[in-house]
Amino acid sequence: MTEVPVAGEPRRESPIPLGQSPSSRKDMLLRKVLWIGVWLVFLSSPIHDLVAGNHTVAGTTAGWLGLAVFVGLYLALVFRNMGTVMAPRRVAGVLVALGVLATGLSLTLGAHWLGLYCYVSVACGSTLPLRIARWAIPATAGTMLLVGLHAGEDEAQNLLVLVVLIGFAMTGVVQLLRTTVELRKARATVAQLAANEERLRLARDLHDLLGHSLSLITLKSELAGRMLPDHPDKAAQQVADIEQVSRQALVDVREAVTGYRRPRLAAELAGAQVALTAAGVVAEVPAEPDLAGVPEETEATLAWALREAVTNVVRHSGAGRCTVEVLRRQTLDGPVLELAVEDDGSGGSGKGPGNGLTGLTERLEKAGGTLEAGRGRRGFRLVARVPAPTAGDVISGA
Repeated sequence: MTEVPVAGEPRRESPIPLGQSPSSRKDMLLRKVLWIGVWLVFLSSPIHDLVAGNHTVAGTTAGWLGLAVFVGLYLALVFRNMGTVMAPRRVAGVLVALGVLATGLSLTLGAHWLGLYCYVSVACGSTLPLRIARWAIPATAGTMLLVGLHAGEDEAQNLLVLVVLIGFAMTGVVQLLRTTVELRKARATVAQLAANEERLRLARDLHDLLGHSLSLITLKSELAGRMLPDHPDKAAQQVADIEQVSRQALVDVREAVTGYRRPRLAAELAGAQVALTAAGVVAEVPAEPDLAGVPEETEATLAWALREAVTNVVRHSGAGRCTVEVLRRQTLDGPVLELAVEDDGSGGSGKGPGNGLTGLTERLEKAGGTLEAGRGRRGFRLVARVPAPTAGDVISGA
C-alpha cells in the first residue's frame, strides 16, 4: 500500500531508491551487499555442521577452508558481475570451481552441505546467458540429487525444486534488470530526440517568420527611400508600415518560441496580398477560402506553406504576377485541401530546395500532407496538399 505523506512532515527517502541508477560508489556497494546477503542464509546448515563438532579436527579445518574458498569465489563472481561483467572464460572457470567445491564438500562432509548447490544455481542464473543457464541450472540440480542419493540422504530431494526455482528466478531478475537498463537508455534517447525535434521546430518557425517579415521590411525600406525626396507623406506611411511589421514580427517570434503560434490562413492570405503588392507583383489572392471543418493544425500548416511560398516569390523569383489558389479536391487517397502558388518568374537560383522548402516538407509530412515544387507552365509552382474533411468545392481567388 502506498504511504501518503502527512502535511508538515518531512518526506522520508528510501535508503535504496528503486528503479534508479546508483548515485555513488557507496550506494552501489550497499545495494550489492543487501542483494547478496539475502542468499547467505543457506550457509547456516554447513556452519552449524562444523560448529557442532561432527567431524575430526582435520575434517573441520578442511571444511572451514573449503567453505571460505567457496564463499570467496561466489562473492567475487557475483560482486564483480553486478558491475563490470567478467570475461566468459573466467565466469565459466569460477562456476566449475564452485561446482567442484560443492560436490567435494557434500561427498566428504555430508548432506548438510548440499545447500551450497543453491549458490551454484544462483551464480549460473545471474552470470550465464539464458540459452546456457537453462541447461546449467537443471544440471546443477541433477548433480546435487546424485550426490545426495550417494550419501543416502533425503535432503537432496527436498532441495531439488528449490535449486531449480532459485536459479531460474535469478534469470528472470537478470532479464528484468537488463530490460530496465534498456528502458532507461530508450527514455534518454526519446528525450534527446524530443529536444532535437523542438530545436528543429523552432528553427523552422524562426526561418518562416523572420524570412517573411524581414523581406517585407526590406522592400518597404527601399520603397520609402525612393519616395522620400518627392513624396515624404507616402514615405512616412511606408515607415509606419515597417514599424507595424516589425512589431508583429516580435509578437510572432515570441509565440513561436513558446510553441503557441498557429497562423491563420485568412490572415496569411491578406498578408500575402500586401507583400506581393509592395514588391510590385500583381497578386491574385482569394479573399475568403472555405475552411469549414478544417482542423486548426491543418489550417496552420497551409498558412506556413503560403508564407514560405510568398517569401520565395518576393525574394527570389523576379516575377511580375503571382496567383494563389485554395481548393478542395477529391483524390484516390481521399479529400484534400490544396494550396497552389504560381508565379511567372525565373524560379530562383535553381540550386535545389533551400531550408524553407525542406522545413515546409517536414511540416506537411507531419500533417499527413505532401509538397510539390518545381517549374510550372509560366514560372515556378508550389502545391501543398493536406487531408481535409469532405465539403463543397472551394473557390480560388480571381
